[in-house]
Amino acid sequence: MVPRLLIIIGVALALLGVIWPLFGRMPGDLEWGRGVVRVFIPLGSSILVSAYISAVLIGGLWFWWR
Repeated sequence: MVPRLLIIIGVALALLGVIWPLFGRMPGDLEWGRGVVRVFIPLGSSILVSAYISAVLIGGLWFWWR
């Protein structure tokens, strides 16, 4: 059971790594800059990654408990 869960999580992380550069900066990401100081807070990206990881974990646990 555990090896299947690890494989599912590994494949999901690999897909996230491939898909991530396609998104670029999300609409919810915040950015401020004055002169040479820039602040970037990836709020929209963080929410997207959190939802993705939650879905992967819930799906993996569903397969594991099945």
